[in-house]
Amino acid sequence: MDKNLFKNHDYEKIKDNLVSWLQERVETTGLEGAVVGLSGGIDSAVTARLAQLAFGENLLTVIMPCHSSSSDREDALKIANEFQMQVIENDLSDVYDHLLDELKSTGIKDGKLAEANIKPRLRMTSLYYYAQIKNYLVIGTDNWSELKIGYFTKHGDGGIDLAPLGSLVKHEVKELAQVLDIPAEIIEKKPSAGLWDGQTDESEMGFSYEELDQYILSGKAEPEVEAKIKKLASKNSHKVAPVPIPNRDKLL
Repeated sequence: MDKNLFKNHDYEKIKDNLVSWLQERVETTGLEGAVVGLSGGIDSAVTARLAQLAFGENLLTVIMPCHSSSSDREDALKIANEFQMQVIENDLSDVYDHLLDELKSTGIKDGKLAEANIKPRLRMTSLYYYAQIKNYLVIGTDNWSELKIGYFTKHGDGGIDLAPLGSLVKHEVKELAQVLDIPAEIIEKKPSAGLWDGQTDESEMGFSYEELDQYILSGKAEPEVEAKIKKLASKNSHKVAPVPIPNRDKLL
């Protein structure tokens, strides 16, 4: 990958601009702060740190294990403790089990991805509970690379109020993380949505973030990689599009 595509940016300036953007967007709503889910990954760590710089004590971080890796919980706590963030923890495993049992009792079952996607949707329900009570917005962790191909759960991690990383590809998020003093082990951690044991972003996508970022920033990719990216982007385009509604003039 041509590192000049992202190495030459002024990441201190990007940090300051994103902090100001968050402050302006929240102020516009008349609300008071932010809620961020901490997963133990780089995107949530960077998002939480930006929100902390923007809102100080008016940031609530939430750790929500759901049959998750214990190392993810430990990494999330590491970020909260490193930067002295207000943090609460809710284990959603029992809630998930109960809901899944109820859903399967209807006789419609055996959908691995459908079952896995319940987890981020339960997490988002929890975040909005806290946000509404505290008069905060829910700040999402989706980056441009994920948004480009729809690599997120609809009404799960995609069901948010603001996406401050939405204009940065994964490698740019890594550069920003260094400016924000995110621990190196978090920056270099293999990206995973934690949907099931052993799941990683790149194995599920079928190409690397390096290949995806190169394509987004330069339009260049191996033909088979480009085809996979375009196929995913097309398949998941409904996730980023406004909800379709019929044209009133054609109805009347």
